[in-house]
Amino acid sequence: MACGFRRSIACQLSRVLDLPPEYLIKSISAVPISRKEEVADFQLSVDSLLENNNDHSRPDIQLQTMRLAEKLKCDTVVSEISTGPGTVNFKINRELLTKTVLQEVIEDGSKYGLKSELFSGLPQKKIVVEFSSPNVAKKFHVGHLRSTIIGNFIANLKEALGHQVTRINYLGDWGMQFGLLGTGFQLFGYEEKLQSNPLQHLFEVYVQVNKEAADDKNVAKSAHEFFQRLELGDRQALALWQKFRDLSIEEYGRIYKRLGVHFDEYSGESFYCEKSQEVLKLLDSKGLLQKTIKGTAVVDLSGSGDPSSICTVMRSDGTSLYATRDLAAAIDRMDKYNFDKMIYVTDKGQKKHFQQVFQMLQIMGYDWAERCQHVPFGVVQGMKTRRGDVTFLEDVLNEIRLRMLQNMASVKTTRELENPQETAERVGLAALIIQDFRGFLLSDYQFSWDRVFQSRGDTGVFLQYTHARLHSLEETFGCGYLNDFNTACLQEPQSVSILQHLLRFDEVLYRSAQDLQPRHIVSYLLTLSHLAAVAHKTLHIKNSPPEVAGARLHLFRAVRSVLANGMTLLGITPVCRM
Repeated sequence: MACGFRRSIACQLSRVLDLPPEYLIKSISAVPISRKEEVADFQLSVDSLLENNNDHSRPDIQLQTMRLAEKLKCDTVVSEISTGPGTVNFKINRELLTKTVLQEVIEDGSKYGLKSELFSGLPQKKIVVEFSSPNVAKKFHVGHLRSTIIGNFIANLKEALGHQVTRINYLGDWGMQFGLLGTGFQLFGYEEKLQSNPLQHLFEVYVQVNKEAADDKNVAKSAHEFFQRLELGDRQALALWQKFRDLSIEEYGRIYKRLGVHFDEYSGESFYCEKSQEVLKLLDSKGLLQKTIKGTAVVDLSGSGDPSSICTVMRSDGTSLYATRDLAAAIDRMDKYNFDKMIYVTDKGQKKHFQQVFQMLQIMGYDWAERCQHVPFGVVQGMKTRRGDVTFLEDVLNEIRLRMLQNMASVKTTRELENPQETAERVGLAALIIQDFRGFLLSDYQFSWDRVFQSRGDTGVFLQYTHARLHSLEETFGCGYLNDFNTACLQEPQSVSILQHLLRFDEVLYRSAQDLQPRHIVSYLLTLSHLAAVAHKTLHIKNSPPEVAGARLHLFRAVRSVLANGMTLLGITPVCRM
């Protein structure tokens, strides 16, 4: 596939340029599909080869490009060589392109694109991904949806590349809110309600106790005392806290199952109360801990008293804070997993927090702090249900499933589905994920119910529809055809465009692996679906000669396979009927 063709081109270039092929491979890129029917398959950017050359008086790039092209020859792989602005273009032998790409897509299956030359020599690493991390005893808010699906995508991608990935859900299960909740439950809680609808009841209790604490200092004082009791290990307080935690995790488990997300470890801030005291001792022993007039303990990261660089690590009553617990968690994970990389997936509002945590780890003497990375994301606006109330994720998932079922009910084939609820859920989730992943993760975006469900255009519904339609083709015609095929039957412009696009899949995966942005894969899959839609209208299988029908079926099968691979990486389960 692309890697074999790239290597072949790189070998010829290496002889002319006297550079090792490995040095050249990443400068040879597959050409994106354009509307022009005849376009090269690969191009070499001559400028990229000269980037390391500091000679500012270097000759004209175009002249160098022409000279280089003149020294190259066509062979069994390359059928045409031409030049563009600063590029040498290579057209691959059409029959070889067809045979190689289709064979590799079918043979490599879910590994297609990942065996590429672009990933060769990639060291296998131990990677920890911390994501989702909702707050225990609070309903799963849509604010945590982005962390969940982005973290899941990053973990999927890293696993696909052969790394050893540990997925951690670091629950917000400690802190002053549990003082409020413990006091609130003692005042307003009902055991029956807690058992029948735990998170809804705890949410109601939390809202009520916050109102009371604002008006009544005694309630606020009781909450403070309850949290102190927790930190001191009081049995009664801990038993109530444990019940809240267990019930919450059980509820979250149902939602994660619906999202198709799993974790290797559920940890939480509560695990690091004692260890955060060790962190404070270590900071103190290094002379980094400073006491304020209010009795809190801070670390001055600027060393010059700059208020914006001061991080509070202990309250005046000696209890730990979010930052202290994050330091303890990072140190503990290094001991446990000996990771090569640890990725935190949270909203961009926590950017400064993680900068400070990583900086504190450095000054504490942990040089592995540079292996820690924060992947920030923007905010979703407007994701409200029809009732327009506080938007909990479960409400959004239910709404999506309901609307999807209504959309599908208007299509005759829906009645034949074995499990329309499950199909609606999967298509709806695809709609949600594609809308979220189309832009830069750091960007805020406006959620639109109308746009999310369009079956035409660049949506998750369109991807699922394309996959289902191609699956249906295989079911209808596949039996007698999928053994061998004649490459000469796939030389129409529509076939060539698809083959050229399939050629680029490894490059798209490589780009996403570099910057952890899913948008490259989303854009690629949407283009692939549009190309398939055009081909489906013109490259008929029914009533075509057997040889032609078989070749076309191979092409459509390859499209469906790559579509499924890309969707699975994004966290979408492809549907076979809808």
